[in-house]
Amino acid sequence: MDFPERVYTVKEVRKARALIEKGYKHTLKVDGSSDFVGKVEEALELIKTAGYYDFLRAYVRTIREIDGLSQLREQEVAIWFNVKALDDPIDDAGFLIQKAQQMKDFIEGRLYYETGEVRAVNKRIEFIEALRDKTNDPAIKERCEENLKKWTEQPFP
Repeated sequence: MDFPERVYTVKEVRKARALIEKGYKHTLKVDGSSDFVGKVEEALELIKTAGYYDFLRAYVRTIREIDGLSQLREQEVAIWFNVKALDDPIDDAGFLIQKAQQMKDFIEGRLYYETGEVRAVNKRIEFIEALRDKTNDPAIKERCEENLKKWTEQPFP
């Protein structure tokens, strides 16, 4: 059974969910300029190091360079990413994992409003902690700590 070309109707969502539950993984495609592809591949290497590559491939088919706002495109099973937003490989990888979690929630029929962003941010934090714990590179460990501080500090008293 092939993965649906788009994931929009109830039938398409159910088919996607059934395939993922059976272990389906996309062959991840990165579309864009050579600069964009290089930066995304650097983020993907970090995702592999942390052990989250299969999670990403289960829920995302394409990462596409765009000139507008970076966003998840559920019906396309794609992440649209602006190359200008790619400036920190750890943060970039975290963004990809966060969007993959949002796609997972969409396919599982979870409501986005109120708690969806919280689940996605928590997945991002979980990923950064895993990367910190699994990498042997002290510079990456340090940058993970900086990212964790940014994502876990309370902005309001």
